[in-house]
Amino acid sequence: MVHMKNQAREMAYAQFGTKRFVGLQDVAIDLNRLTEPGLWAIIGTFEGSWLLLKFEKEYENPIDYQGTWNGIDPNNWISSMNQSEYESAVDGLREHISKGDVYQANICRVLATEISEEGFDIEGLANLLTTGNPAPYSCVISVKQDAHERLTKDVALVSASPELFLERRKQHISSSPIKGTGKTEQDLTEKDRAENVMIVDLVRNDLSRVCQTGSVNVPSLLETQVHPGLVHLVSTVEGELKQDVTWSEIFDATFPPGSVSGAPKISALNLIKKFEKSARGPYCGAIGWINTFNDTALIAVGIRTFWKDKNKLRFGTGAGITWGSEPLKEWQETQLKCAKLFEVASKTHSK
Repeated sequence: MVHMKNQAREMAYAQFGTKRFVGLQDVAIDLNRLTEPGLWAIIGTFEGSWLLLKFEKEYENPIDYQGTWNGIDPNNWISSMNQSEYESAVDGLREHISKGDVYQANICRVLATEISEEGFDIEGLANLLTTGNPAPYSCVISVKQDAHERLTKDVALVSASPELFLERRKQHISSSPIKGTGKTEQDLTEKDRAENVMIVDLVRNDLSRVCQTGSVNVPSLLETQVHPGLVHLVSTVEGELKQDVTWSEIFDATFPPGSVSGAPKISALNLIKKFEKSARGPYCGAIGWINTFNDTALIAVGIRTFWKDKNKLRFGTGAGITWGSEPLKEWQETQLKCAKLFEVASKTHSK
């Protein structure tokens, strides 16, 4: 039994781009543990629970994932909201916007499909995503339940996130929210641009709570970024952290990410609970790494992310809703965000 546990710990890893963490040392759920020196892989659910995986060492590893993936029929995904339910939720939220309860909020749905243990290694899917949907904040986290007594299930997650939640370099911190999505740049509208600026203001406010007065600025506004199958509007907000600020305080100020919640954030979160049918989990949460030895970190927003939940594979998609939203177009945006990833996941890969 001890040998099996040691083997599971040795096999556990988290890889972010070409940075690979190995040698699982500890598992925690308390953000205050991030005051300890260590190499941490983190998964924060949108609902606010945290899984912190402490590793012994890191090294540069070429992206060459092994594993078998048998492929998933795109028609086999079951959504937490069908089209009618989603469009009704958009209409309901627009009514709250008309009353001034909120300016903007995301409405999301989580899709699931059953998979077996055989033939569905998360590494096989990661290999397909690496070539079929490359992303700036790609990652794979693979830890078996047997690797640590505090784990209640396997951790198997692969992400092709295009969105930076937080990057830290000593006292410098930045965030690059995405707001605005289309098939081409010509599809981006004034509604997209207004929504992006609205979320930039929210992120500026969030960071100002943990940054030195006057240090928060916006070096890039409404930049168009091209990704597989779609384009996004992206802005960047940055600042200089106050001395001795902790990660718990940083997340308390900034989480969940503004781009996938809404403005004002507390009002948006309340309405999300009202209209959405299921918990988002790591989707729209935070996925990344923190090196507390040297105060560096790179944490993505948990979008474009697949994760295994026992015998199910899950994936989330959503859209930002404003008064100018048209329910059908918002539904189509959630479909667009699924399309390329589901196409990739439908393919097969062998070890």
